[in-house]
Amino acid sequence: MARDITQRQLRNDSGEIMRGLDQGESFVVTRNGVPVGELTPLRRHRFVSADSAIALFRGAPSVDLAQLRSDLDGVASQDPSPRA
Repeated sequence: MARDITQRQLRNDSGEIMRGLDQGESFVVTRNGVPVGELTPLRRHRFVSADSAIALFRGAPSVDLAQLRSDLDGVASQDPSPRA
């Protein structure tokens, strides 16, 4: 849940607010009691090793390529003619 902070708090306590963002906290900035913006932490991309990805998909069902092609042909035209 986002914590409300005033515009003044944002200016005066920016270091504390940045540490809160680093810890996953969100803030709603208000001016004269009216919300004007939201500060939320960025989602960090995680690296997944190849071994982990292979292990994750090892138990996945196999793909029937002929059926996949048929399904795709049913919803997408394979006509190479320009449409414009």
